[in-house]
Amino acid sequence: MKRLKLSDILITIVIALVFGIIYKLWGPVYNIFKPFGLHIGDVIYGMWFIAGTVAVLLLRKPGVALLAETAAASGEFLVGSEYGLSVLLYGIVQGLGTELMFALFGYKRYTAFVAALGGIAAAVGSIIMDAAYGYVMDLALWNLLLLIGARLIGGFLLAGLLAYFLVEALEKTGVTSLIRPASDEDYKALDQ
Repeated sequence: MKRLKLSDILITIVIALVFGIIYKLWGPVYNIFKPFGLHIGDVIYGMWFIAGTVAVLLLRKPGVALLAETAAASGEFLVGSEYGLSVLLYGIVQGLGTELMFALFGYKRYTAFVAALGGIAAAVGSIIMDAAYGYVMDLALWNLLLLIGARLIGGFLLAGLLAYFLVEALEKTGVTSLIRPASDEDYKALDQ
């Protein structure tokens, strides 16, 4: 299994800090959509778990999603998150969800499908945290199901597919070769 090097950790932290600032800026965007009802805001909630997916897709090593999501949440907290210290716990649980999906595939598949599963798993983690904090337990069943559906869609679209296509776009620029050297599989793919 591939081990994290210091350079991997530093790259992950830089990615996470960028997303931590995005997370802080995302709060007001989320708050704009929240009053529309029907949990429209939860469709864009997936942005808060994109750091883990992007980091693991870029570095392709175990532990990176958890580290990135925790560090991004820490960055969001440090720049003054309106959600307080709880963002750290959310970051850990969401990062674990993403990490779990890539672990299930042995850290060998970095496809849109696995990224989408990672986004969905992070969304499940956020819902578990909402339940633990009591944010969703008073909702009527239909309203809770609507929230869960919207949050899962947001995880699928933003933390899953958007993250995958963002990394794919970075790969086309050649930037990823600076942090992830070509593997034997990359060379075999060129021969096909």
